[in-house]
Amino acid sequence: MSEETPPTSKAELNAALQTLLIGAYKNGIDVKGGFECRNGVEHPDWDVIVTEVAKNDQSE
Repeated sequence: MSEETPPTSKAELNAALQTLLIGAYKNGIDVKGGFECRNGVEHPDWDVIVTEVAKNDQSE
């Protein structure tokens, strides 16, 4: 993955996650489930849970 400008807002974080998840999905990766993000001693670790949600009429 190339080095990109990190998000500076929740909207930018959401857009980056959307791009990442769509790209993974298009490449045949099952993106549903839990992912541990271990980040070394300088940053906190995270557990990310991805679930598929039903589309609404406003989905693009």
